[in-house]
Amino acid sequence: RRRSIDTFRGARSGASDLFAGTKLQRYLWLTLYLGGVFWRRLLAYRGDFLLGALGFSITVAARTLFLLLVFRQVGDIAGWSLPELLFLFGFSLLPRGLDHFMCDQLWELGRKLVQQGEFSKYLVRPVNPLFLLLSERFFYPDGLGELLAGLALMAYALGQLDHSLSLAQWLALPGLVLCGTLVFTAIKLAFASLAFWTQSSFAAMNTAYQLSSFAKYPLDIFQAGLRFVLTWCLPFAFTAYVPVLYLLRGDSRLLWATPLAAGLAFWGAYRLWLAGLARYESTGT
Repeated sequence: RRRSIDTFRGARSGASDLFAGTKLQRYLWLTLYLGGVFWRRLLAYRGDFLLGALGFSITVAARTLFLLLVFRQVGDIAGWSLPELLFLFGFSLLPRGLDHFMCDQLWELGRKLVQQGEFSKYLVRPVNPLFLLLSERFFYPDGLGELLAGLALMAYALGQLDHSLSLAQWLALPGLVLCGTLVFTAIKLAFASLAFWTQSSFAAMNTAYQLSSFAKYPLDIFQAGLRFVLTWCLPFAFTAYVPVLYLLRGDSRLLWATPLAAGLAFWGAYRLWLAGLARYESTGT
């Protein structure tokens, strides 16, 4: 019990350090340094790196080809034209890619770190445990590929639509991407943190995350129950559909809820993470 309390206090202290202004410069430097270390490790095996990049390119190309094949049979989907869907697909890759770029190591927490007792190493260093966990895969290359592919698809779609964003929409775009990223990270963090109670939460984490595949399609095509889940339970609607409604059609009815959903999701996930830290016990091996 005493060890659990000490762990919780240490986690709270680490959280304070992470967000303290006097520590911000240190964490920014650590992010760049540790990200560089990870890339040097990846590039030591260039064949594997190139195969991974090729596999990602094939995946994005296949998804794009699927949309093109669908539109050979139909004129539109729920009132969305092909360029609009390509823009939606491209935008959905931005927050997903940014999350992969910085937070992909959360998968290992859900898969094995608690189960095999490897998580203890994050609690013995004078750095926030969550930051230390994420730092093992900072600047993950799959995330960079998603960002570039998303931007390319959006640029192409805008050209086909002959649509230009207003100044307000351009200014809002980075914030909307950041909010979507927080939603992705929050859902991963929440389900990964369940491993503190279940030892491994990879199956539940993967199931929840796979629901994000619906985000690259208009929610209008789904049943009301699924739309409710994707908007208010696992708020993937705010990662692409709601922002794109505003960017392409000027529909801002749910735009106000985007930062609110992102902030509440991340706050709840981080509280769950802290609660899990408080009860974590090493395997002792």
